[in-house]
Amino acid sequence: MTTETRARTGPGPQPGRGGDPGRAPGGAEVSAHGLPAWLDPVVEAARTVRPAQLSRFLPPEDGAGRQSAVLVLFGEGPRGPELLLMERAGTLRSHAGQPSFPGGALDPQDGDPQTTGPLRAALREAEEETGLDPAGVQLFGVLPRLYIPVSEFVVTPVLGWWREPSPVGAVDLAETARVFTVPVADLTDPAHRVTVVHPGGYQGPAFQVESALVWGFTAGVIDRILHFAGWEQPWDRSRRVPLDWRA
Repeated sequence: MTTETRARTGPGPQPGRGGDPGRAPGGAEVSAHGLPAWLDPVVEAARTVRPAQLSRFLPPEDGAGRQSAVLVLFGEGPRGPELLLMERAGTLRSHAGQPSFPGGALDPQDGDPQTTGPLRAALREAEEETGLDPAGVQLFGVLPRLYIPVSEFVVTPVLGWWREPSPVGAVDLAETARVFTVPVADLTDPAHRVTVVHPGGYQGPAFQVESALVWGFTAGVIDRILHFAGWEQPWDRSRRVPLDWRA
């Protein structure tokens, strides 16, 4: 994909059983109503998954950590279901060149971090970073909050359906190198799956897709979504890709 792409395709509270819309305090809405049927397993996974099933890195019990959110945005492209990702600029001080979900820290105007704040932050950051129109995004669930020890971020993954297409691209090239979509078919293809090994000892799932190596927090979330949605295919975990100290 180029840096300009177009979707072709709708924590907060969870949608009610049966896909009924749910409204969080403050007006932010989460609804599973009208989603494409292929997203049903993701809706169910978000409703039932427990934090420890997603990661061993969970938010500190003392409440420490900076609250943030990412938008895990599903769309439908020429090859079927896809995810929106962005690649951080290579000149950044941390995580340079690393693919990620759109997202960032909560601002005061986003509201309560325990209710609707992550919903608003995920949409706001995605608009600021990729230029997408939030009005075309239907939020349908959230995953449990996770923790990134190296940055001390407490991250809420917010799940969205790109109900109405809008053009996207890197808004600020000083921070974002490109914005791209990845077909879910490529993410589930065993040929694109590897284990990354960092010199510091970290090992984790990764994806070699769209001329990028997706690893770290983003790959971990994708890996767990594929697993709990029942989309995962057996892959060779012994295929290893080394990272350097700058990663």
